[in-house]
Amino acid sequence: MKYLKLLTLVLVVVFASCKSVNVVVDYDANIDFNEYKTFAFYKTGIDKSNISDLDKKRILRAIEKALLAKGFVKSETPDMLVSIFTKSRERVNVNQQNFNNGWGWGWGFGWGWNPWMFGGMNTNVNVSQFTEGTLFIDFIDKNKKELVWQGVGTGALRIQNREKKEETINEFVAEIIARFPPGTKK
Repeated sequence: MKYLKLLTLVLVVVFASCKSVNVVVDYDANIDFNEYKTFAFYKTGIDKSNISDLDKKRILRAIEKALLAKGFVKSETPDMLVSIFTKSRERVNVNQQNFNNGWGWGWGFGWGWNPWMFGGMNTNVNVSQFTEGTLFIDFIDKNKKELVWQGVGTGALRIQNREKKEETINEFVAEIIARFPPGTKK
C-alpha cells in the first residue's frame, strides 16, 4: 500500500509540473533583434489561417498585448510584421497501468511485499481523446520581406466555453512571446 501511495504522489507531482503548452522557437542567428522596435500585423498571412474570425481576433489581441508589454510599438510603418498560422489534429492517448497485488518471491532477500514480484496482476487501461492545437507566430522583417523568428506552441485544446477558450489562447500566446527576442530566459 505504501508503494501505491508513493506512486500516486509522484504522478501527481509530475503531472502538476507539466506545462500545458510546449513551445519551440527558431530564428535567424545573424539578425540583431534589438533593431526591431515597431510591429504591425501581416493581414495577407493572417487571412490564410483556417480558424474563425473570432479566434483570430483573440489571438491578435493577445499578441498585441504581449508585444506592447515588452516595449514594442504598434505602427503604420513597422520594422517587423507579425503573422499567424494554426493547425489542429485529433489525438488518442492509451495508458496501461499494471499493478501487482500479490505475495511472492521478488528481488532482494526473503519473502514479503515487493512491487516487482509475480503475484496477482491488475491492469487498468485508460483511453482519452482530445484535440491538439498548434499556433505558429511568425515575425517577418518588413524591409527584407523574410522570416526572422518563429515561435510554435502546441497543446491540448479542451475548451468548454468562451472564457476557457480565451484563457487557452492567452496562455498559448504568452508562452510563445515570452521567448522573443532570442536569448530571453523563460
